[in-house]
Amino acid sequence: MVVTHQQLEELLLSFTDAWLDYPFGEKVAVYKVGRKDAGQNEKMFALIAEDSKPLRVSLKCDPQLSLNLQRKYESVQPGFHLNKKHWITVICSGQLSDDELFDLARLSHRLVTE
Repeated sequence: MVVTHQQLEELLLSFTDAWLDYPFGEKVAVYKVGRKDAGQNEKMFALIAEDSKPLRVSLKCDPQLSLNLQRKYESVQPGFHLNKKHWITVICSGQLSDDELFDLARLSHRLVTE
């Protein structure tokens, strides 16, 4: 099974202090943590390209894990329009299982909140 935008968004918004923003326009859903009302300490932890087929999500990632995943999976690429050392873009084609993708999303959230 390949994860849907809605399934992934539900997971991302279930994380502590997570909220959705569109700072780059309506084509990129940006998931952040931090003080939304104050506009301070906001940190992105995930971006989803709206209407992408297959779904594309960018996640913060440990640099060494990022390299390992890129070597192992064709669907894991350096972060699109992001710091290529600390971000990956995953094409949700089924190459990674939903559980693996969800684990990467949890890691991304943890990396920006700890």
